[in-house]
Amino acid sequence: FVGLGQMGSRMAGRLMRAGFDLVVCDVDEAAVARLAKAGASQARTPRDLADACEVVLCSLPLPEVVSRVTMGEDGLARGRAVKVVVDLSTTGSVVEEQLAAGLASRGITLLDAPVSGGVGAAEAGNLTLMIAGDPAARARVDSILQCLGSNLFVIGDTPGLGQKMKLINNMLCAANAVTTFEALVTGVKGGLDAETMLNVINVSSGRSFISTDKVPQCVLPRTFPPRFAVELLLKDLKLGVDEARASEAPLWMMNAALEFITSAIEEGDPSADYAT
Repeated sequence: FVGLGQMGSRMAGRLMRAGFDLVVCDVDEAAVARLAKAGASQARTPRDLADACEVVLCSLPLPEVVSRVTMGEDGLARGRAVKVVVDLSTTGSVVEEQLAAGLASRGITLLDAPVSGGVGAAEAGNLTLMIAGDPAARARVDSILQCLGSNLFVIGDTPGLGQKMKLINNMLCAANAVTTFEALVTGVKGGLDAETMLNVINVSSGRSFISTDKVPQCVLPRTFPPRFAVELLLKDLKLGVDEARASEAPLWMMNAALEFITSAIEEGDPSADYAT
């Protein structure tokens, strides 16, 4: 397992608790040490890990990081043992297609399998996975993916399709967040109680993940736990908007959400959770 951030560390821990033998790698030595203490083996570089493991899972924050970890000088593609790389990151379809081709040239199959659900679902094994890639490779890692997610969707046989599905989902998440936060602020300024509004919305047509989960768990208690950084939501939204523009799909609300979140980052902390 490469990438032990908010999501990756929890997915790796989930696999260990399920009895999988795990080799881990990350630039964060403390994150590696925590899993090593729980019984994982350590690899110094992605290449070293891929020398030891036939199946490698990656959960990394940015497309350029995924590319470097996969195809760089000490990347997974240079490993002697690796046969299947499962990319749980959100990279966008263009990068994923490039990585699939690069790995294939070295006899390695890429499975495109971005996830959704947040850190709680990652820890509990209740993630949604959007899987695209070779059917034989999917069958080979099915028990691993079943351990990570309770909602596994096969999007297609071509890497990149899972990325497109994930970006559609996160574009909706971003737009829902902006509109829900705006509507609730409007209600509070008009004299309505925030909790009462949510009770109404969540049994009515305005409900979404933001109103049912995000606001009750993170905003109303005023805790704002760091579950998904706003800079990562913006990254996903930009990738989705770029792909929509490339396919000449019309965008109105997503462009507005992109403008709003870009402005929010300029005024605040990019690493904070997007509910903050």
